[in-house]
Amino acid sequence: MEILASWPGVHALLAHRVAHALDEVGVPVVPRAIANVTRTVTGIEIHPAARVGRGLFIDHGMGVVIGETAEVGEDVTLYQGVTLGGTGFATGKRHPTVGSNVTIGSGAKLLGPITVGHGAKIGANTVVIHDVPPNSTVVGNPGHPVRIDGRRPTGPDADWVHLPDPVADALKGLAARIGALERAVAERAGEDPDQAEVGEVRPLRPVRGPNPAGG
Repeated sequence: MEILASWPGVHALLAHRVAHALDEVGVPVVPRAIANVTRTVTGIEIHPAARVGRGLFIDHGMGVVIGETAEVGEDVTLYQGVTLGGTGFATGKRHPTVGSNVTIGSGAKLLGPITVGHGAKIGANTVVIHDVPPNSTVVGNPGHPVRIDGRRPTGPDADWVHLPDPVADALKGLAARIGALERAVAERAGEDPDQAEVGEVRPLRPVRGPNPAGG
């Protein structure tokens, strides 16, 4: 009873089921009216024509937008501020297709007729404009995969602390390259390369501790 009475994600999803059914049979005005009232009450906007699979979980929900031609698979988790939006003014398919068992972090924007593969994880505030491989982790702006076919915990992956850091990885690679160049210069100068000063880069964001999601 508490869930039915007080969870806006559940309210929005139940209202969408009704609006989508009416839209499918061609009822005018009413589906959009239901969607507008639901948006006002819950802060979640789901177009009546959007196709949403079973088991969608919208956590908190404020600011979630699911566009007209979007398709959402089964057991998908969306956090607040997620947008499944379109690009341009072309007709036809213009919103994302999200596979099953996908987790999308708060503030993420998925734009255009892209496909998000089964089991993917989209980091918070990521802007995704290209297809996402199955079982991958995507971060950044524009979003790009930083982990593919990694081990995943059972159920929605809510660990947003231990995501890979592509900026730190790039700096680490640059530091290693600079160290190699410094040793090469020392050899050319007739110095002992093992005694040459090699700069060290302190990790930008050391992550320690257990998985806060319990995985």
